[in-house]
Amino acid sequence: MRSKTIAFVASPTRDAREAAALLMRRYDHVSPEEADVVVALGGDGLMLQVLHRFMDAPKPIYGMNRGTVGFLMNEFGEDDLRERLDNAHRSVIHPLLMQATDTEGRAHTARAINEVYLLRQTHQTAKLKISVDGQVRLEQLIADGVLCATAAGSTAYNLSVGGPILPLDAKLLALTPISAFRPRRWRGALLPDYARIRIEVLDAGHRPVAAVADHTEFRRVCTVETSLDRTTNLVLLHDPGHSLDERILREQFG
Repeated sequence: MRSKTIAFVASPTRDAREAAALLMRRYDHVSPEEADVVVALGGDGLMLQVLHRFMDAPKPIYGMNRGTVGFLMNEFGEDDLRERLDNAHRSVIHPLLMQATDTEGRAHTARAINEVYLLRQTHQTAKLKISVDGQVRLEQLIADGVLCATAAGSTAYNLSVGGPILPLDAKLLALTPISAFRPRRWRGALLPDYARIRIEVLDAGHRPVAAVADHTEFRRVCTVETSLDRTTNLVLLHDPGHSLDERILREQFG
């Protein structure tokens, strides 16, 4: 892409703030709302925050790692930033749309770039009924919870609870149990990315469950529906040879 106006956004850590100050001295910049491209300095958490910030008015985000893992980020460097932006590869991802209803009958909506998950709120396990595209697929899952991850988010929480890594172009969603007790042998499912997933919380009054879309949480839910929001296109920029597809592929080989 041909870069035009640039904005810098940094996490509150010292390394990120110092990196932002250095780049702002070297390159002309505007506010994030006015920019054609946003350069995010921090870790994966900051990248998710920036993507959420511009969810309703998406613009390309180029991350540079000033955090810990930096799976979604490029390597930090102060030189040739405009050339790097001009030569960057674009990865387009869609978020999950979560629609939840709580035990008081209130409706809640949120989007998730990585995952939507349900998690028990007390010492008691959750009891969940899972339907896909209107058909009941699991009458009762007894577990700590269940998680639905996008391909972009499959290497995050999904991987840590034993879910599969999905190539970015696989057009799949991962449905993964969190510490399943019954049925013991259910390890989850791979679903087409157009699937609509509905999860009902059984005995929600005595076994309260929270629903989370990335970092947005609603407590004491009784139903949760989620599906891919194809109307929202989020653009990540990566240096050649370090695209999100390549990073996901590398992750599968350790």
